[in-house]
Amino acid sequence: MPTGTAPVRLLDPDSAARLTAAARSLLAEFDGSSTHPGLLAEVPTVAASLGEAIRHACRPVDTADGLFVLRGLTVDDTEIGPTPGHWSTAGEAGAVHDVIVLLLSTVMGTPIAWEGQQEGRFVHNIVPSAGHEEEQTGASSTVLLSPHTEDAFHPGRAHLLVLGCMRNHDSVATTAASVRNAELTASDVELLSRPVLPILPDDAYAAARGYTGAPPAVPTLWESEEGLTLRFDPAYTPLHRAPADHRAAYARLERELARVSVAVVLDPGEVLVVDNDLVSHGRVPFKARYDGTDRWLKRSSVRVEGRRTRPPAEEAEHGYGQAVVEAYA
Repeated sequence: MPTGTAPVRLLDPDSAARLTAAARSLLAEFDGSSTHPGLLAEVPTVAASLGEAIRHACRPVDTADGLFVLRGLTVDDTEIGPTPGHWSTAGEAGAVHDVIVLLLSTVMGTPIAWEGQQEGRFVHNIVPSAGHEEEQTGASSTVLLSPHTEDAFHPGRAHLLVLGCMRNHDSVATTAASVRNAELTASDVELLSRPVLPILPDDAYAAARGYTGAPPAVPTLWESEEGLTLRFDPAYTPLHRAPADHRAAYARLERELARVSVAVVLDPGEVLVVDNDLVSHGRVPFKARYDGTDRWLKRSSVRVEGRRTRPPAEEAEHGYGQAVVEAYA
């Protein structure tokens, strides 16, 4: 089990109340629909009005840990209703928290969606789902969700991953490990900076998995202007195709990430922000009950304009035909 703690940022009660009130007001204006196009159009203006304390709390990740937990928000366990059995049945359950996550994400950057995932929503419901227990997706439960960077197969992947906790009665931990806390040799960094293997789309992207174009080889590590960055998803990387020295370096990276990994147990209302260029994240196994009380997260993906933490060669990748949709394009 990973150990350690995550940096915490505390949102003061007035700011938390202001954020929640803004989300409720937006929902009321658009008949309770968190996905209404009109609501989405209003989010940037409302986010810009939230005040300096919220902007400061949402400042860029500023430690080598590559993440932080935002505390101060609350969730009414009764008001949100039962944990949905599947993302497609969630509807507007916990809708005010969808809008809160959208507002926070917009303070930090631009939320993105995927045409082929959860019907193009900008905020996803992450819940265990019957029949998906052993997949390497957010709907799984009984298996370890292997450490990975979010949507590593795609050049348009998020810079930040935002996870808002609705319910976590069983204290299920999210695991996280920063490559900048890992101890790697110069030789391993050089080997893993070579584009040797592709990263294939995960099981959440059915259309992308059927794409017929040749998978592009991509580097696992890259030295950006900000420091070492990571593109990592061993569950969807065909490591058996790599030379022995590359496989050995990759295995050493996996061991280092496991060594520096922390376990983040979110309580309702807490929001975990992960720098997707630095941190691999996963989830420990748990036994889902499917009785309306299981773990439930709200997830958004955020791109940060002007950030240069990706190799320029990524711009030529096809992304397996998967289109990214920016919220305010």
